[in-house]
Amino acid sequence: MAIKLIANYSKRLGLPGYSSHQFSVEIEVEIVTTAEVPAEAARIYELLQTNVDEQIQNTGFVPPGDYGMEGSLPASSTSSPATGCSPRPVNTAWKCSTKQRELIENLVAEHHLEKADVENLAVERFGKGVRLLNKVEASGLIDELIDTHGGQQRPPENSRRSAYAGVNGNGGRR
Repeated sequence: MAIKLIANYSKRLGLPGYSSHQFSVEIEVEIVTTAEVPAEAARIYELLQTNVDEQIQNTGFVPPGDYGMEGSLPASSTSSPATGCSPRPVNTAWKCSTKQRELIENLVAEHHLEKADVENLAVERFGKGVRLLNKVEASGLIDELIDTHGGQQRPPENSRRSAYAGVNGNGGRR
């Protein structure tokens, strides 16, 4: 009776602009005895790895850094050599909620934070400026600002943290 040995080798590579590509190969062979497993597994692994590595070198389409972003800059704009990111347009609308925008602005004002530092933090963590952060990303930035610089000095009754403070007794953290 034959024994099936099925092996899969997959590799995913990160590419610029938060893109990635993946290549996977699967092979099925039959062996006669379990004693053949170690040698056959090593042979198949080497075969799969070599072929996947050869094929994945062809990346195909790699989107530019601002691909798919609304309000991306015209082609004549240059990237900042330090970050590789394009500077954001001056009048870009905020992508997060109004309450998130107000909380970010309040944290910056109340803790005397440099707007450039907060912008750099957003680019470092999410690859885009503060105004381009979606709701989930803005929430992450807000959490980081609160964890790093403390909450608002005079939290309003409906603030983000105080709304959850009584839920589980630990300031809204899970």
